[in-house]
Amino acid sequence: MALNFFDTHTLLASVQQLEPLHTFLLDRYFPTNSATDVFATDDVLVEYKKGSKKAAPFVAPRKGGITILRDGYTVKRFTPSYIAPKRTLTIDDLNKRGFGEALYSQLTPQQRQAVLMLRDLDELRTMNERRKEAMAAEVIFTNGCVMDEYVDDLHTFEEKEVRFYDGPQNPAVYTPSAYWSTTEASGKQILSDVAAMIAMLTRRGLPATEVLVAPDVADVILANEWILKLLDNRHYEIGGVDPAVLPSGASKICRLNIKGRMIDFLSYEDTYTEIDGTVKSFIPQGMIAVCAPSAGRTIYGAVTQLEQADGEFHTYAGVNVPKYLSDARSNVRELILTSAPLCMPNNENPFITARVIAAT
Repeated sequence: MALNFFDTHTLLASVQQLEPLHTFLLDRYFPTNSATDVFATDDVLVEYKKGSKKAAPFVAPRKGGITILRDGYTVKRFTPSYIAPKRTLTIDDLNKRGFGEALYSQLTPQQRQAVLMLRDLDELRTMNERRKEAMAAEVIFTNGCVMDEYVDDLHTFEEKEVRFYDGPQNPAVYTPSAYWSTTEASGKQILSDVAAMIAMLTRRGLPATEVLVAPDVADVILANEWILKLLDNRHYEIGGVDPAVLPSGASKICRLNIKGRMIDFLSYEDTYTEIDGTVKSFIPQGMIAVCAPSAGRTIYGAVTQLEQADGEFHTYAGVNVPKYLSDARSNVRELILTSAPLCMPNNENPFITARVIAAT
């Protein structure tokens, strides 16, 4: 039996064989466990626990033990919106030289079709990753996310919102008494503000090991003379300037001793382009977030689509699900790569955010 390259299962295997993409926010704060986080249904379970620091009670020897009830957790059902970019393939694409191809290539249109489809799959997958990275940033800094579901090509959309807190306001926000600057007083405030944000996590038994900062905030920290003097003190380990480059535009700018805790300050400079052409930073200007790695995870709902091969609906559980369409009348083929992701926290309010520089 000949292998049908355009079959969804074959294309799905091709996507899975592509070299893994690495994104900073998704990899560090929202990793995916393929065994538990990829659902076989359109709906996914949004569940997170409240932090707890319960201490066991003393008991009399004759008592034997005291029953401690298990902590509750929040469970909600949610249907993630689809991310579904598509790419067309026409006769003109097959008859002209492709990007990176030799000037006088020996590839036939049929061979060029396979090359282009694999390249398109990789580019569409990269687009999906950028959208998920933007979702991860939104969850970190707003404790929720808004998904714009387009019903007409880039013109009409409906908003779908998910929040990971109850009430009208996000409780995971810290408000500093003043904006940060390069003065000595501001240097002391930087340490006290971060210490207060750390306490908002540790009081609930949640870890706090690093501070994620926007590039403009990193500039203020590294230009603060008082902070630099502390980092240059050789007699006491107050911190250190230990730059380290992390994947995908992130870097460790310094490590500071915050009340005995060695806290890494990470700057993330990467950007993405929205559908209207505007370039946005993943980390909003003037913002910081106190957090720890693996504070959340990314889950995926199943993708249901109508297959051209048999005219029936089929459901696929996967991170990226391809779909192939052909229009013999117009001599056009389309390739769609669909994903239904949702970034969510493992515990309630694991990211404490603050605006430390005035918005421009």
